Amino acid sequence: MTTLKAVRGTRDLLPPETELWNHVEAIARRVFSRYNFGEIRTPVFEDTSLFARGVGEETDIVSKEMYTWEDRARAQSEKAQSLTLRPENTAGVVRAYIEHKLGETGLLQKLYSIGPQFRRERPQKGRYRQFWQIGAEVIGPPSAGSESPLRDAEVLQMLAAYLDELGIEGWRLEISSVGSAADRARYTAALREALAPVKHRMCEDNQRRAETNPLRVLDSKDENDQEIINALPNIADYLDEDSKAHFAAVLAALDRCGVRYHINPRLVRGLDYYTRTTFEFTHGGLSPQRASSPGAPILGAQNALLGGGRYDGLSEALGGPKAPGIGFAIGEDRLILTLQSQQQQSAPLADAFIAPLSADLNPAALELARELRRAGLRIELGDGAFRLKKSFEIANKLARKIVLLGEDELASGMLTVKDFASGEQVKVARGELANALGRVESVEIG
Repeated sequence: MTTLKAVRGTRDLLPPETELWNHVEAIARRVFSRYNFGEIRTPVFEDTSLFARGVGEETDIVSKEMYTWEDRARAQSEKAQSLTLRPENTAGVVRAYIEHKLGETGLLQKLYSIGPQFRRERPQKGRYRQFWQIGAEVIGPPSAGSESPLRDAEVLQMLAAYLDELGIEGWRLEISSVGSAADRARYTAALREALAPVKHRMCEDNQRRAETNPLRVLDSKDENDQEIINALPNIADYLDEDSKAHFAAVLAALDRCGVRYHINPRLVRGLDYYTRTTFEFTHGGLSPQRASSPGAPILGAQNALLGGGRYDGLSEALGGPKAPGIGFAIGEDRLILTLQSQQQQSAPLADAFIAPLSADLNPAALELARELRRAGLRIELGDGAFRLKKSFEIANKLARKIVLLGEDELASGMLTVKDFASGEQVKVARGELANALGRVESVEIG
């Protein structure tokens, strides 16, 4: 019989690695709550047209990478529907904003999400077909201040605070502006014209992009095409005065609050819904265009930890009211890789291992474990069927201390406790046991 394994491009997350994942997500919830964000949970699949209209039919995501299927009708009165596993989450959040009429509150909606996304692309280090993202969106009517450059700066400040609290060292904020929809259209036309005489010298993907979505050429990591890409027109030369003023205001706010950044005019991001501010946080000190060089070993060919930008026309493109917004997506898989490269991860130990000295004492051991767990301690429960030597061997692997529970201990209420680190063995009154065992508050990731 063939051994079943996880599908290529997916994998199982197991302890102790999941402790680090939970830590990363807990820090995100804690930081985002300080900025008054609330959590939103949208379905993992949506109507295919949501992504075609929102992300863009000519993007690589929609044209090559989506998992799409025909959901057959269950009754004659029903119609078949094309459904897609979500390849990104912004379109779904904006769909929810429209569907639930959140704009009618007249307030900014500050929403974050944590969950899996799906893209059928070539797996590589830190990149999977089912991958996890931590994302957030700020969206609302213009009257609520959703167009303000202050919103952009606040989101970037929040991300800098998040990476710092996680302990990510050496992150780099790359920032640019793709201007208004009109600016972007002028720039796209200029790119198409500049690429026409040279595109035949580029890789097959970039030849196709030069025709269908020239902005995507600027995202290319193909080393052989970088000389051509670097000679292409600069987006800054195609911004109107309003777009220039908006970008300058974002940078001024970042300067004031001490968020360091690097202006990268090649960072335009190829999703159709982006306008004005776009950004990436990278790791390793390299710009995205040089991410495939030997200087970025941690994340392989991609060194971006997260990216995002403004999408002022997305709600209208999806049939909703005018609702400018800005958002981002953090590649959680890649964030974990970066943390693991900086810190030696170890399995978190239980506060104590309770070892009943006979099978008859198993119920009493379970009762004691309940008491300690109610006190907030992390407890591993042994079995009275184990020999004492085996209990010690297991306990030494799983816990900081072992608590021996025999007939004498049960009768006297004085428990025998041994600390594996110091080797010290003491008697502790049952009422004082929780305090004696102590409490490990933080996840052990190093």
